[in-house]
Amino acid sequence: MKTLIAYATTHGCTERISEQLKDYLEGEVALVDLKENPNPPIKEFQRVIIGGSIHAGQIQKRVKEFGTTNLKDLQKKELGLFICCMEEGETAHKQLMEAYPEELHRSAKATAFFGGAFDFDRMNFLEKMVVKKVAHVKQSTSKVDFEAVRKFSRRMDRIFNPFLFLA
Repeated sequence: MKTLIAYATTHGCTERISEQLKDYLEGEVALVDLKENPNPPIKEFQRVIIGGSIHAGQIQKRVKEFGTTNLKDLQKKELGLFICCMEEGETAHKQLMEAYPEELHRSAKATAFFGGAFDFDRMNFLEKMVVKKVAHVKQSTSKVDFEAVRKFSRRMDRIFNPFLFLA
């Protein structure tokens, strides 16, 4: 099975998670940064996974546009959706739900939020100031849930066979 992982990253966390997903998934997997290629050839793939990071409560514009522009084609694919965010629980779930159109959520085989990271080495001065003020974080930190990444990849690799229930 050919899989496309289409993502956008601001400070590298979503890119690292996408690379990890690529390593976990079976079959041929292509990574596409939507910043470099906003229109990857999704028709060539049976499975598409879309990911992005949340900043100020919103996913990157490129991710949102990719999902909306390709809505009909994506609904025909085996689909996975994920976000990277520093929030947890109900807030993270709400951010995940708002990141993608409802139609994609209904079509998705798997959805997840994987935590996130504040990488001060990759932030500009203003971004650092905002994070320090709003999140009360004074240095680089990561809250990535690597087990959630593994579980997501296992869900995406799981094959549904209705005939197994008849045995």
